[in-house]
Amino acid sequence: MRNDEYEEQPRRGTPPLHSEKIMTDRKIFFLDLKENERGRVIKITEDVRGRRDTIMLPVEAADEFLDALQRILEMERDLPPINKLA
Repeated sequence: MRNDEYEEQPRRGTPPLHSEKIMTDRKIFFLDLKENERGRVIKITEDVRGRRDTIMLPVEAADEFLDALQRILEMERDLPPINKLA
């Protein structure tokens, strides 16, 4: 996603260096690479019907974060399917 296509989230401060958007069910996730005087961070925002929650992940921790997510996904793939109610 190009930065000029990023319209859903109001801008505060400096514009992101790069943005991605993930849509699933009723949720939208915004991932923004931001920079400030302390360094670079990945701002992760979850939007559920207009309610937003955000975490800031220092870029220095991104590899460890991705490794942990990968381990979780690998473990989840080995679990039996869940019985979803219709």
